[in-house]
Amino acid sequence: MFASKPLSHLQAIALMVLATLMWSIAGVVTRQIQVTPGFEVTFWRSALAALSLALILAVLWRRQTGSWAALGPRVRRTLRQPALWLSGLCWSGMFTFFMLALTRTSVANVLLTSALTPMMTALLSLFLLRQRISGRTWAAIAACTTGIVYMYADSWLGGAGSGASESHKSGILLALLVPLSAAVNWTVIQHQKQRAGAAMDMVPAVILGGVLSAAYTLPASWPLQANAHDMALLLVLGLFQLAIPCALVVLCQRILQGPEVALLSLLETVFGVTWAWVFVHEVPTPAVLLGAGLVLSALVANEAAAFWEARP
Repeated sequence: MFASKPLSHLQAIALMVLATLMWSIAGVVTRQIQVTPGFEVTFWRSALAALSLALILAVLWRRQTGSWAALGPRVRRTLRQPALWLSGLCWSGMFTFFMLALTRTSVANVLLTSALTPMMTALLSLFLLRQRISGRTWAAIAACTTGIVYMYADSWLGGAGSGASESHKSGILLALLVPLSAAVNWTVIQHQKQRAGAAMDMVPAVILGGVLSAAYTLPASWPLQANAHDMALLLVLGLFQLAIPCALVVLCQRILQGPEVALLSLLETVFGVTWAWVFVHEVPTPAVLLGAGLVLSALVANEAAAFWEARP
C-alpha cells in the first residue's frame, strides 16, 4: 500500500514496532476523554479510522491508476473477495471489543488479556494452515505466555480478592474476545498471502472493519454527546492510534509470518502499561513488571535469532 518496493525483513520489524507504539497510546488518550460514554467512544474511533484510511487509500490508488474514474471498478473488484469480508469482520471485533473493554477495566488488564494473541495465532496457523513454526518461535511464545499468564493471574486474583466489580469482570471477558478475533484475522491474512501472494490488498479490510464496528455501536451511542475536547482526542484515536498502525500491520504481514507478527504485537502491552503508569498513574503491580520484562526479553531474543539466521 505505502511502498512500491518490497520491504526487507528488518524494515517490516521496524514498522511493526512503530505500529505497536501508535497502538499503545489508546489507554492514555481514552483516560483523557471527559464526557463521551464507552459505546460512543468506540463508534467515533471506528468511524474516524475508516474515514481517514479510506481517504488515504483513495489518494494512493488514484496515483497508481492515474484516474479517479478507475477507482470505482477497483473498489467493486476488491469488495467481491470473501477473504476481505472475513478479515473485515475480525477487524471490527478487535476494534469494538478492545474499546468497550478499555472503558470497563484497567489498561493493564485489557492489554495483558489481548496479549494472548500469539498463542492463539500459532495454534490456528498450525492446525488450519499447516504452517511450520520454528523451535525458537515456540520458545518465545512459551516465554511470553508465561509472562502474560503470570500478570493476568495476579490481576484477576487481586481483583477477585477485593470484590471485583461487574464492570471489571465484563471488561475482562470482552478483552478475551480481542485476541480471538486477532488470531483469526492473522490466520485469514496468512491464508490469503499463501494463495495470492501480495496480489490482493488487504488494507480495505481495515476500512471495512471500522465501518462495521461503527454500525454496531451507533444505536447504543445515540444521541451523540461528544464535545469539542473529546472529538479532538477521538480523532487522534481514529487516525494515529488505529488507522495508520493497522495499515502498517497489514503491510508487514506480506513479509512476516502470522505468529511473528503476533509476537511483535505484544510490545503494545509493554508500551501501553508503561504509558498508563507514567501519564495516568495506573500503577502496575510487581507481577506486571516481572511479566512484562519476560515478554520483552523473549521478543528481543526471538528477533535477534531470526536476524542471525537470515544472515548470508
